[in-house]
Amino acid sequence: MSTDKKIKIAIGADHAGFEYKELLKSYLTDFEVKDFGTHSSQSVDYPDFAHPVASAVESGEYAFGVLVCGSANGVAITANKHQQVRAAICWLNELAALARQHNNANVLCIPARFVSEDLAKEMTTTFINTPFEGGRHEGRVGKISC
Repeated sequence: MSTDKKIKIAIGADHAGFEYKELLKSYLTDFEVKDFGTHSSQSVDYPDFAHPVASAVESGEYAFGVLVCGSANGVAITANKHQQVRAAICWLNELAALARQHNNANVLCIPARFVSEDLAKEMTTTFINTPFEGGRHEGRVGKISC
């Protein structure tokens, strides 16, 4: 197995998250990133982008998803409808780390209207690079799926 394989990340946003999505795409050069849209700042419906990102992660084709909207609530609610998705809203770097360590979250939801661009980049890096601790958390995470 090649160790040169890049981690695959699915990314999407609504109009409120468009600029941050574009920023994160440029920032994530060490990863294989697929942009599921939107492709402008014109008003759109967040489920149209959250569902495809969540489906890509749920299928296992992508290791992680990143969703961005104004508050992150809409995209998180939508993504969490998918059985194998654990989407976490993060507004602090520590929350991004804990979402991975304790919840094995696989989709990061960023509230663009409430965090800086630098914090969005920092949380994304932390989220991708932080491993799931397993152990006592394994059973809890196992109980999430219906």
